[in-house]
Amino acid sequence: MQLNETHDVALTSWVESANAPGCDFPVQNLPFCSFRKRGSGESYRVGVAIGDQIVDIRASLAAGSFNGKAAEAARAAADAQLNRLMELGHAAWSALRLELSRSLRHDARHATRHAIVLAAQGDAEYGLPVKIGNFTDFYSSLHHAHACGMRFRPDTPLFPNYRWMPVAYHSRASSIRISGQALRRPQGQSRTAGSDIPAFGPTQKLDFELELGVYVGAGSELGTPIPVDEAEHHLFGVSLLNDWSARDLQQWEATPIGPFASKNWGCSVSPWVVTLEALEPYRLPWSRTAQDPAPLPYLNGTAHASRAHLDIDLEVHLHTAKMRKDGDPPSRLTASNSRHLYWSVFQMLAHHTSSGCDFAPGDFYGTGTLSGPQPEQAGSLLELSFNGKKEVKLANGERRAFVADDDVIIIRGAADKPGAARIGFGTCEAQILPALPFPLPSAELTPPTDRDATGRGRTQNA
Repeated sequence: MQLNETHDVALTSWVESANAPGCDFPVQNLPFCSFRKRGSGESYRVGVAIGDQIVDIRASLAAGSFNGKAAEAARAAADAQLNRLMELGHAAWSALRLELSRSLRHDARHATRHAIVLAAQGDAEYGLPVKIGNFTDFYSSLHHAHACGMRFRPDTPLFPNYRWMPVAYHSRASSIRISGQALRRPQGQSRTAGSDIPAFGPTQKLDFELELGVYVGAGSELGTPIPVDEAEHHLFGVSLLNDWSARDLQQWEATPIGPFASKNWGCSVSPWVVTLEALEPYRLPWSRTAQDPAPLPYLNGTAHASRAHLDIDLEVHLHTAKMRKDGDPPSRLTASNSRHLYWSVFQMLAHHTSSGCDFAPGDFYGTGTLSGPQPEQAGSLLELSFNGKKEVKLANGERRAFVADDDVIIIRGAADKPGAARIGFGTCEAQILPALPFPLPSAELTPPTDRDATGRGRTQNA
C-alpha cells in the first residue's frame, strides 16, 4: 500500500460541500456506510460519503458509473452491507476507490457526473456497515492499562505479560449498535467495599471507552498465521468505537478470567468505515522507549516498523439532559490520539492469528481504550474521575464521576496535518437510558410440570 493520485491534497470535488474547510469527507476520504432514507423502511444499501452527500453505489452502478475491476467491486458493494466487497481483497477496494475519486473530482466529465447518484446525509439513517461475525477487544494502551492498574493494584499496575504481547478478550458481536441508537443502563452483580455479600442492580459506575474499531477484510485460513508485515493487506478500514463498561460489575466479576456481563451489553460504532488506504498519509513509524523490551520476532517486521501507527486525533464530549434543554453545546471530556497505542493494529492481528486462529471478512476488533500520556488525555471516566473519587466539572457547571441516565456520549475523530487532506470519521454517539425493572420471579408462581423428556413444553395435541 502506498500513496497514489487519490491522496493528492490539491484535489477538489464538484460536490461543493466536500471542499469546505474542516469537512470530514473530502474527495480524498471516501468512507463507506450502510444507509437508507430516514423513515422509509426500505432496505439498507452501501454508500460512500462525499461532503454532505452519499454516493449510492447500487444506483450509480445501475447508471453505468463503473468499469472493469471497479465495476466488479461495485457489484459486490451493491448490497446492504460491505462483506461481499471485503471478500474481494485490497486490489478490488483500491480500484473502486480510484474510480470514485476520478468520478467525483472537479474536472470529471459531465457524463461521468451524471451517472453518480447522490443522497443527502441529512435525509439518511444508518445501519451497521458490516455484518460482524466475531468481535475481539484488545487492551493496547499502556497509559490506560497503567492508570487502571494504579487504581486497583498500585503495587503491580502492569502484569508481566503486558509489554510482551497484545492482551485481549473475546467480546460480543451481537450487542454492537450503530451510532445514534440508545442503550439501556445494564444491571448485574457488584460488591461494595466492606461488604461480604454482593448486590444485584443497575450499575452505578457506567463508563465510556474511547477506542477505534478495526474491520478485517480479506480473511485467513485456520492454522495459517498472518505475518505482521502482511497484516495491512487484510485490514479493510477503521471506525470510531465506544466500548461501554460497567466498572463496578467489572471489578467484581473480572477475577479470574476477565470481564463478562460488565462488557457484553452494548458497544456503539460510528456509521463510517474509513479505509486503510485513505489513511495512508497518516502512517507513523514504530516507536518504543529504551526501557521497553523489543517485541518478539513475530511482532517485529521490517515494513511494519516504518509505518506501524495511525495518527488520528480523537475527542470525547458529554451532552447532559440539562445542556440539551438549555440549548448548550456538549462539554469536552478528553482528547487523545491513536499514536499513543503501545501495540499497533497490525500487531494485534498478527498476534491474534499467531495461534492459527482464522478470520473471516467482517470480523472486528477494538484497540482498547486510547489514553495518552497526560492525565487530560485519559480515554475513560474511570481515569478522569479516579474511579469516582474526583468528579469532573463540565462546561455548564454540572459534575460527573460516571455517565448518568439520559447523558449522551459523543466521540469525534479526524486525521489532519499540513500537506495532507483532512480524513474525518464523523461521530459515534449514544444516549444512556435508565435500566428497566428486572423481572424477578414471583413467589406465587409455580414451575410448570407439563414437560416432555427434552424439557420443552408439550403442545396441545401432542
